[in-house]
Amino acid sequence: MHILMISDVYFPRVNGVSTSIKIFIGEHQKLGNKVTLVCPDYTDKMQIDYDVEHAIIRLPARHVLFDPEDRLIKSSHFQGLLDILQPCGIDIIHIQTPFVAHRFGVKLSGILNVPCVETYHTFFEEYFHHYIPLVPKRILRSLSQRFSVRQCNQLDAVIVPSTAMKNVLSDYGVSTEISIIPTGLRISEFEGGDGSRFRKTHGIAANRPLLVFIGRVALEKNIHFLLDMLIVVKRQIPDVLLIIAGEGPARKTLQKYTHKLALADNVMFVGYMSREQELLDCYRAGQAFVFSSRTETQGLVLLEALACGLPVISTAVMGTIDVLDDQEGGCLIANEDVDDFGGKVIKLLYDNRLQNVLRHQASRYIQLWSAPVFARKSSKLYHQLIQEEKIDNDLPSLLPEPVPGQEY
Repeated sequence: MHILMISDVYFPRVNGVSTSIKIFIGEHQKLGNKVTLVCPDYTDKMQIDYDVEHAIIRLPARHVLFDPEDRLIKSSHFQGLLDILQPCGIDIIHIQTPFVAHRFGVKLSGILNVPCVETYHTFFEEYFHHYIPLVPKRILRSLSQRFSVRQCNQLDAVIVPSTAMKNVLSDYGVSTEISIIPTGLRISEFEGGDGSRFRKTHGIAANRPLLVFIGRVALEKNIHFLLDMLIVVKRQIPDVLLIIAGEGPARKTLQKYTHKLALADNVMFVGYMSREQELLDCYRAGQAFVFSSRTETQGLVLLEALACGLPVISTAVMGTIDVLDDQEGGCLIANEDVDDFGGKVIKLLYDNRLQNVLRHQASRYIQLWSAPVFARKSSKLYHQLIQEEKIDNDLPSLLPEPVPGQEY
């Protein structure tokens, strides 16, 4: 089976969608499927760059006005892309983002006569107002809902990573079949890491209480709340330190807010980290991973923390609801309330036994989220859609030829 994947984002742009795509490609290749990826070029090249060896087609792209980290594929290169793809024997198209990639995917589906599926990664209803603040939130919500319904109903199937996201789209009025298929995690990639090395590199004392947040440093991640919560923790644990790892458009704003709250000595921004070593070291260095995003569709970063044996303290909103299990899942679930959340952080930092219990739970629980399990599930969906498309295409040839002069 030859899968064509199209996305408006991929590495070197670091975010959850890029990570999800990389995992997806690797797991489907293990199943014997061929995957070709179409994504933006993050340089200033004016021509299509086709890396045949790695099956990646990078299209010239333009900057996004409200988010300088991202690029959007230039629509003018559709014909060039089509010329490359037509002889490739594509069996199914999987769209990963709803912008130019969606338009290209739907159009290619019609031309190549193959089914088209899309993963709904982003909860736009709670996303757009952070970047378009001058438009009233209720208007943006209405627009994002109509936008989502129109796009989803153009597809043969929609994939969502969580039950909450399926419920949202169903409530919007999406009529296309919706399947819940999380990305999962390649657990073996998180077996290493040296917490003491991370602490030494960043000048952090071996016994200093350490909280970790890893993710895009953006307003929709609700990092402001974590800083407010840290004030509560600091009252009882004055030397507590919160690591904020990652980059994003809100970094300067959050750094200013940190100083405003007099938390400059309790927060450290460390920027991007390599996934091969630095990221694992950071996870291993912490005593708890803290998270309060309202917009997650699946919460891959929570699974990464658990895979490294790091207890999680998080709110349970949208996609994180499916991931979090406060009975056997190595986590504590908190309300979006600084006293409740802060109280759970204090409890965990003071209780070494609880830390050990949660770490032990995490090592067992993460096995349920192994990426190969979900790759097989998506492969099964692909085969089903391809078979249905074949039946639809063959149906006209099965009808009887009209008899001249006879009416039907």
